[in-house]
Amino acid sequence: VQLQASGGGLVQPGGSLRLSCAASASIFSINAMRWYRQAPGKQRELIAVISSGGSTNVADSVKGRFTISRDNAKNTVYLQMNSLKPEDTAVYYCNADGYSGSVYVGNYWGQGTQVTVSS
Repeated sequence: VQLQASGGGLVQPGGSLRLSCAASASIFSINAMRWYRQAPGKQRELIAVISSGGSTNVADSVKGRFTISRDNAKNTVYLQMNSLKPEDTAVYYCNADGYSGSVYVGNYWGQGTQVTVSS
């Protein structure tokens, strides 16, 4: 399973960005998909998760501003980020659980995409 993240960039405070992460999974299926972020000098932080059925959970630090969604037909997860703040500046990583049938085969990471919020 390979994950390809995109959509990062430089945005002014209060602006919006939409991140995408496409999973290439030939014989595997993708179950839970997640977004993490890591700011300079800080630990990687889980900010949003979505199950294969569409149930979501987001961290308190981004609740009300960030929305996670997915397109199962495309094996793609999205992170819509609104009302961005300078403290949202980080490298954002997607993460997914791969399955072969009902057998868990591993946890996979995308390469990361930089989000910078600055005026």
